[in-house]
Amino acid sequence: MITSRKSLLCAGLLAATVASGAFAQAPAAAPAAQDPSAAQAPAKGPRGREDRAQRFEQMKQRHAQHLAALKEKLKLTPAQEGAWNTFAQAQELPPAPPAGARMNRDEFAKLTTPQRLDLMEKRRAERSAMFTRRADATRTFYAGLTPEQQKTFDAESMRRFGPDEHGGPRHPHHPAAPAKS
Repeated sequence: MITSRKSLLCAGLLAATVASGAFAQAPAAAPAAQDPSAAQAPAKGPRGREDRAQRFEQMKQRHAQHLAALKEKLKLTPAQEGAWNTFAQAQELPPAPPAGARMNRDEFAKLTTPQRLDLMEKRRAERSAMFTRRADATRTFYAGLTPEQQKTFDAESMRRFGPDEHGGPRHPHHPAAPAKS
């Protein structure tokens, strides 16, 4: 004997089957006919991401805007311009890697474990050297600021890299980011 629960389950499955069959019969429209602006969209990669070079350029523009805004807020004196230029040069992003220079997953999978570790260690050392160069330039520049400028610099760097306005981390992947309560 079929219980009412089984009857409801069978009716639900039957309805879902009929509904999915009806959707499967609907003809697919051509993408260009649906959205005329789709032809003007930026080139997408294999996972729907914008072209790497375009994203890198956008990142460089945002970085330059942040530096320009910081310089304006600090109200630097002409005597501090040289230190600013050294600081700003150290903060520049490295050049974008040439297309195809990045190892894909298949190539990485072909490496042995020691080879992968060596590659990761090499990249870590490069990032560490870049961080050290930036940190040294920041310390030198900071030492040449007035106490009022240092307060502004501290507030701006905390706003950019510290907790967001809700108390959560701006960069949750960073190990030193405070935990969200």
